[in-house]
Amino acid sequence: MVTPDDSGSPSPPRGPSRSASLVGVLGEVLLTAGVIVLLFLGWQLWWNDAILADSQTSAARAQSEEWGDLYAPGTRLAPSAAPAKEDFGDPLVAAEPAHAEVIGNLYVPRFGTDYVRTIAEGTSTDILNSTRLGLGHYDGTQMPGEVGNFVVAAHRSAYGGALHLVDQLRLGDPLVVETVDGWYTYRFTNLDYVMASAVDVLAPVPQEPGVDAKDRTITLTTCNPLYSTAERIIAYGVLDSWRPRSAGPPAELASILGKG
Repeated sequence: MVTPDDSGSPSPPRGPSRSASLVGVLGEVLLTAGVIVLLFLGWQLWWNDAILADSQTSAARAQSEEWGDLYAPGTRLAPSAAPAKEDFGDPLVAAEPAHAEVIGNLYVPRFGTDYVRTIAEGTSTDILNSTRLGLGHYDGTQMPGEVGNFVVAAHRSAYGGALHLVDQLRLGDPLVVETVDGWYTYRFTNLDYVMASAVDVLAPVPQEPGVDAKDRTITLTTCNPLYSTAERIIAYGVLDSWRPRSAGPPAELASILGKG
């Protein structure tokens, strides 16, 4: 409503105060900053995660092909043709390598037919955040096939999220570790939830420090819940069988390797 001034002439409408204008500008800046932060988080957690996952998978496949080339053509059986059970004696156990050197590949059919990641020695960021690795072996824990506890760590979200689906594992699911020597098939037994400080999961008998190991186990560790480091989710498995490389991969990998 326009009101007259003392002279009887209508007064011009008043514009917004300077303080109100500053508040409006500040609000727009904060809103824009919030949108940028959300976009960055989306890029980091989803888009960049997908790119790194694809890169890590490609690197693992290339590593597998390189190991296969070390053996004469025709010595590798198609997974679907491999016998369900064969006794190849005690599994070969390699020496623990130097930091960041490749130990093997991990295949988990439950995670999808395109899932494979490379395991390297160590759990520092140059391994867990790598574009070609993504899984790290805890220094001083046992090696694949060795009596004791082969412990592996990975991110659950971001940097490829190598263990993103760990909570979907079911009893008996195969966890297959491929090395230059052969194939070690572990069977998933159970999940556990522990605090981030619970280092006893690294013991030769998980959570029982000082007890002598009799089984050959695998332990997968990652953060929980998703997008948080509040605690750890742990997946355990026990070695079910092993096959030398010349015998070909186990039948459980037929859907992944597609060599039926």
